[in-house]
Amino acid sequence: MKFEGKGKLLRIFVGESDRRGRHRLYEVIVRLARQRGMAGATVFKGVEGFGAHSRIHTTRVLRLSEDLPVMIEIADTEEKIRDFLPHLDELVSEGLITMENVEIIKYTHEGENSD
Repeated sequence: MKFEGKGKLLRIFVGESDRRGRHRLYEVIVRLARQRGMAGATVFKGVEGFGAHSRIHTTRVLRLSEDLPVMIEIADTEEKIRDFLPHLDELVSEGLITMENVEIIKYTHEGENSD
């Protein structure tokens, strides 16, 4: 089954070592997105980047970083994304969050609910 429609793409940029309690922040965000019924979430680890403090984090051998950049992407309807934003306000104390319009094309197994 194929579903198509307008939606939003949320990107959350944080550091790999950012934590909430005992858990990595990106893990907390992904689990919360799942609990809230979001369509899906994917975590990407960067090989190099910098953030608010302008310090370069890299995987290069001579400058191996313990805090590589991480990006979490979540695509869903605008309503679900906007409902999720207050939770991110509570979780992300330092990072960058972007949102953009997307056209969603979702394929599901026959008989599976498309929402």
